[in-house]
Amino acid sequence: MKAVTLNAENAIKKTKKRSAWKGIRNQKYLYYMSLPFVLWVFVFQYLPLWGWTMAFQKYKPGVNFFEQKWVGLEHFRTLFRDDHFYLVLRNTLAMSLMGLIAGFIVPVVFALLLNEVRLQAMKRFVQTVSYLPHFVSWVVAAGIVSKMLSTDGGVVNDILLGLHLIDKPIQFMAQGHWFWGIVTGADIWKETGWNAIIYLAAIAGIGPELYEAARVDGASRFRQMWHITLPGIRSTIIVLLIMSIGHLLGTGFEKQFLLGNHLVIDYSEVLDLYALNYGLGMGRYSFGTAINIFNSVISLILLFAANGIFKRFTNESIM
Repeated sequence: MKAVTLNAENAIKKTKKRSAWKGIRNQKYLYYMSLPFVLWVFVFQYLPLWGWTMAFQKYKPGVNFFEQKWVGLEHFRTLFRDDHFYLVLRNTLAMSLMGLIAGFIVPVVFALLLNEVRLQAMKRFVQTVSYLPHFVSWVVAAGIVSKMLSTDGGVVNDILLGLHLIDKPIQFMAQGHWFWGIVTGADIWKETGWNAIIYLAAIAGIGPELYEAARVDGASRFRQMWHITLPGIRSTIIVLLIMSIGHLLGTGFEKQFLLGNHLVIDYSEVLDLYALNYGLGMGRYSFGTAINIFNSVISLILLFAANGIFKRFTNESIM
């Protein structure tokens, strides 16, 4: 009896293998087409990981790899003993969390409201205007934001003065406690329209018969949004949220570098700027690499943690 069972299991395994190879042969051209992209990812994403070895060396440019001095975890110990590192980490986490919350909620709400616009010409116009700032360089965007917040003819101060909400212009760009909010607001203005495109595409995939049935039952437009639209894009929202949490420390440095100044340095410096200024800027290549490794490791931990939590409680995940 056991022999018969084993033979049956082996036959099933062989059948599955043949089916798998047959599927690969039938789709071989798709694999050929994907090969350049796989090579691109390997060359530009995985091959540079060899450079992480610099974090464990006292790296000197122009010296043979085998002649570099290995120092183990010395640069990581230096990093964690630096008080300035924790200040920079605070700024990074604060701006990332604010950007995550606002940059996640605002595009969803915007997509829901834009989907309710019945006049197609107006809908296309609003969508086009909203995502145009995404294509504007941060150099230009930072200049626009700085001008709008300026004390000399800045539109924000002019409006506040005109409404008698303030007695004199506020120097927004010279006060550190305003900086996190300014960066978050600038990022929302620049990226909301572009981020909403994904949600609008997901909404377009919801069957119109669901809305028709809801209207027959007397559901208002708000009820349709709450009970049909939001559940219909739930998977998209969760996947994008998980990916955003994975990039929590990867806030970049362009916004902070261009909008910041020496008056708000204690609030504007983030991990990437810290690595640039105290690593590459001072010729400490190994120290800069150690900072980037810390950033990558924490991002991986956050990604897997967020994925596991959502998979357990919502049955939605990215892997």
